[in-house]
Amino acid sequence: MNMSAVEETARAAPAWLWTAGAVGTAWNVYGLYQYVGTLTPSGQAAMTAGMTAAQAALYLSLPAWISVVFAIGVAGGLAGSIALLLRRRAALPIFAASLAGYVLLFAGDTYYGVFDAIPSQLVILAFVVAIAAALLAVAWQAGRRGLLR
Repeated sequence: MNMSAVEETARAAPAWLWTAGAVGTAWNVYGLYQYVGTLTPSGQAAMTAGMTAAQAALYLSLPAWISVVFAIGVAGGLAGSIALLLRRRAALPIFAASLAGYVLLFAGDTYYGVFDAIPSQLVILAFVVAIAAALLAVAWQAGRRGLLR
């Protein structure tokens, strides 16, 4: 039985796809660890360690929807990375939801003055958004090349 070129391409996933999926999974497991830390008093204390009293007060007073979009970003990133490793088309919309969560988090941090109060947060969150966009781009490229099923 001969396989067509499309079936051959779909079967042999390139190293960049596995690398992106593995790195994305590791990155988002760490992100999940960070997120879970924001939910506990001891985690909040660790997150606010090194902040001024005003910075900590701002951080701890953010509305609940900030936590929800953070959860969407990180959970979507992890689920999308796993879907990418499994070579599933679902990776694309999952990564899109993750990116949307992080963009909303960025907008919320801007609106509530987090970047003004904690300038390093701008660099960190910009990097997170860039990684979410890169993972979405990888899934899009993999889908375009017929590597996802």
